[in-house]
Amino acid sequence: MILVSSCLAGFEVRYNGSHSLNKTVRQLFTENKAIPICPELLGGFTTPRQPAEILGGNGFDVLDGKAKVMEKSGSDVTDLYIKGAYLTLEKALEVNATVVILKEYSPSCGSSTIYNGEFENVKIAGNGVTTALLMRNGIEVVSEESINSSLKGILEHD
Repeated sequence: MILVSSCLAGFEVRYNGSHSLNKTVRQLFTENKAIPICPELLGGFTTPRQPAEILGGNGFDVLDGKAKVMEKSGSDVTDLYIKGAYLTLEKALEVNATVVILKEYSPSCGSSTIYNGEFENVKIAGNGVTTALLMRNGIEVVSEESINSSLKGILEHD
């Protein structure tokens, strides 16, 4: 089974109440080949919520206690992001997922690029908290931006 970011499947769960529909992800979901999941909702956030970015590193640094996830207002929400990551990992293990398709740039789900923590729309190389935890546990994480080139390989995992 494949886990996918709920927002990519068309669910309005992003911080601003919108979605990031990806037609390929939606098709995987409607064909019962994928299960939608939102690490931020699992961590205890609601929709809408304040935007958040990783300050001082990337998802691995957050897991190691070297960086934090901060809301634009300045609130430290690191614990909720870590909680959501662990609950996502639990679900991935429960359904035997070997591949997870997550939303790029997110402080939870970014797989190769995140925002720099200054809320200035500046992107840097890095990954989100959930992505880092999944990778540490041997689960492949793919961005929606590379899904079409990776689709054949993803479906072979199913």
